Amino acid sequence: MTIATGIRVSERPDVREIANPERIMVADGAMGTMLYSRGVFINQCYDELNVRSPELVLDVHRAYVKAGAELLETNSFGANRLKLAQYGLENHVAEFNKRAAEIAREAAGANVLVAGAVGPLGVRIEPFGATSREEARDHFREQMHALLEGGADCFLLETFGDLGEIEQALAAARELSLTTPVIAQMTIGQDGLTPFGATPEDVARTLDEWGADVIGLNCSVGPQAILEAIERMAAVTKRKLSAQPNAGMPRDVSGRTMYMASPEYMASYARHFIQAGAKLIGGCCGTTPEHIKALVDGIRPLMPRNQRKPSVRYQMPHTLGLDESNGEGPAAAVGVEEMPFARRSRWAGKIARNEFVTSVEIVPPRGVDATSMLEGVSALKVAGVDAVNVPDGPRAQSRMGALMTSLLIEQRIGMETVTHYCCRDRNLLGMLSDLLGASAMGLRNLLIITGDPPKMGPYPDATAVFDIDSIGLTNLVSRLNKGLDPGGNSLGSKTAFTIGVGVNPAAIDPQYELRRFEWKVDAGAEYAITQPVFDVAQLEKFLESIAHVRIPIVAGIWPLVSARNAEFLANEVPGVVVPEAVLARMRKASEKSKEHAVAEGIAIAREMLERVRGSVQGAQVSAPFGKVELAVKVFES
Repeated sequence: MTIATGIRVSERPDVREIANPERIMVADGAMGTMLYSRGVFINQCYDELNVRSPELVLDVHRAYVKAGAELLETNSFGANRLKLAQYGLENHVAEFNKRAAEIAREAAGANVLVAGAVGPLGVRIEPFGATSREEARDHFREQMHALLEGGADCFLLETFGDLGEIEQALAAARELSLTTPVIAQMTIGQDGLTPFGATPEDVARTLDEWGADVIGLNCSVGPQAILEAIERMAAVTKRKLSAQPNAGMPRDVSGRTMYMASPEYMASYARHFIQAGAKLIGGCCGTTPEHIKALVDGIRPLMPRNQRKPSVRYQMPHTLGLDESNGEGPAAAVGVEEMPFARRSRWAGKIARNEFVTSVEIVPPRGVDATSMLEGVSALKVAGVDAVNVPDGPRAQSRMGALMTSLLIEQRIGMETVTHYCCRDRNLLGMLSDLLGASAMGLRNLLIITGDPPKMGPYPDATAVFDIDSIGLTNLVSRLNKGLDPGGNSLGSKTAFTIGVGVNPAAIDPQYELRRFEWKVDAGAEYAITQPVFDVAQLEKFLESIAHVRIPIVAGIWPLVSARNAEFLANEVPGVVVPEAVLARMRKASEKSKEHAVAEGIAIAREMLERVRGSVQGAQVSAPFGKVELAVKVFES
């Protein structure tokens, strides 16, 4: 195995992306954990391995790159003069740090950035110890200079417990370079405080004032404690936040220290970190390439793959704040006038006239025989329902495509459809082709959704695409309605889609849901359909929160058929909240008979419909298990 010396790659990702507050970036996991698993005892100097066994370090870095890490930390956490003195290696600071950066640089190649890892000095500095601030700064500067020489793109100050000490590390970094990004991470205990008693708010405000490019937390505790602290930090700083927790709290297992948090558990918390405001995510003690791979796979559904600053190509001019008449860039592209909303479809016409619309969500067939589904749709037409909602692979199930199903319904039954269209399965080119074809075939009503991740379905190894999310797709369809392609070029004609989006009044993070709804409206959303509503008070509270960006809202209503059905929705379907009072009613009815349970479910759905009728523009009733007769009964007085 060849270990390059002084290697530098000329074409690397823009280092400024590290500090971009909108750019989600995945860092690697533990180095010490991996070296320990390869037989390096904890009483050895791990930083010396950069010279003595560089192939071991390189293999770990490469494993993290393969797992999907975009930022590698050098094996130099303890490579300062004071810590190396414990091994009699204090005169090797420059050598160990430079080689650490060179090895990471070789593993990183052209697509991954390298962070020079710098840890605490291992001694107390004034006023708590004999080491002066100036001495501490000199030690940090010595280490950082060698890391820069070896090819580090940025500095990662990690696992600091004393704000006074990390201040000197920050000062040393700025003395060496004003342009090299600095990630500053403190460590906290289970009580949420640093070892010296600083709160997460103290940490965020102070590091922000001192000019750290990224502010975060790592080590000592698992994901839950880090998440709670990140939520508090996000409220007091606009700087980019980072989170690198341990794989849970350490446990002693047969004399060995083990970290028990699984890769899947870490991945689930990564999504929470992003929703809380952290955009640089990685792992610390106990995390492995398996954890990082699960993390990367887990957060992909949340956002498009390309998380660099959104290109103006995929934003409408009014969202950019650009002058559409200045003749510069994509904003200068001139489209045709959109077709008035009321004229695009019967569904749109009723909404425009402020009439109450009704729809029923059916499930596309699993195979090629659509006879049973079409018979059900015919019954809906006879019952006077306005439209049929056609989901697009809900819960990552493999069924007949929503576009083809919608065409079958409209051509054979003559009933309008609201076609769900998700971003999970298609890249940007595929979506553009689908939408142009759908428009040419006469489909008009869309409900744009991001889509459930494949792991929810029967084919968990299937890959998701997510070139853009539902907000980006809303922008794209809005452009198509103006006769413009994604690059701002004229199509010569325009589509005439009604642009609907999904919204969840019962979201776990209401503020995050509100922000995304605002972005969807800004992107061009014209109406929204909610997740199933079982708590009217919760819906009304949400409607109040969106009053400033209110578009017509269609409430989702789901007739329950049994206590087991209610429990499933409450516990296993993302975004659905079933109040305990409703669960209790369904349990009581189910104890009598199946028929009583179905009747009670329909009664609850009717109550929901009557209570929301005055607050929303319409109702979408789901047909549980494809039983459209149950959905029709909800509309009966």
